[in-house]
Amino acid sequence: MIVRGWHFWLLVAIAVITIFSGLVQVIVPGRELRLLSAEATPTSEHFFAIVGMFMVLFGGAFLHALCSPVHHPIVVFWASLQKFGASGAVGLGVLHHVFSPLALLVAAFDLASGILGIWYWRKIRSGP
Repeated sequence: MIVRGWHFWLLVAIAVITIFSGLVQVIVPGRELRLLSAEATPTSEHFFAIVGMFMVLFGGAFLHALCSPVHHPIVVFWASLQKFGASGAVGLGVLHHVFSPLALLVAAFDLASGILGIWYWRKIRSGP
């Protein structure tokens, strides 16, 4: 039986935010790059949009797994790893002066999302 408490609903919100922000990156990558004080060239916009596409895909898979009538721990696990990877990549971008320190908010959100995801994965993997 699937229990849908606060932890579940928080992860649903994270998945939706991931899908939405990924779509924004796909549609207007230059706008987000400029918001993070990053160089917006055709090349950087192209690759930022590709990252956005993967955000949509991972967020969509995560949302699909969460809203399924059965647990899909492997999807939750990999979506959580994606969040850790994104956190590290954004943090490195700030360290290397690719992004402004404002991007650390994104890194913190992704880190917290990864932690919450792994916590949920451990919960559903071991049963109710």
